Amino acid sequence: MTFVVTDVCIRCKYTDCVEVCPVDCFYEGENMLVISPDECIDCGVCEPECPVEAILPDTDTAAEKWVELNREYSEKWPNITATKEPMSEAEEMKDVKNKIETDFSKEPGEGD
Repeated sequence: MTFVVTDVCIRCKYTDCVEVCPVDCFYEGENMLVISPDECIDCGVCEPECPVEAILPDTDTAAEKWVELNREYSEKWPNITATKEPMSEAEEMKDVKNKIETDFSKEPGEGD
């Protein structure tokens, strides 16, 4: 089992989850985070830290389609290990549905 970040994170990018991760398996894109499924130790400490509930265990049926996206972009984007301010539009975007189709960016973030 691993945990994955879903499109709920897009254009929010809260990083509360990053601070608690004991293995630093989060990677930062321009407008979202992902978890490396190969590095995640399945401890689950990140899941309750996400204020928008964007993190799911891969055993959740809603998480299935996110495993490969997390794997792909964790190999391309820089590692992030410290908390940063969320995106300026986070509050207005947190409840928007299906952001993967309209707002996802393949561009890397700044990392640490």
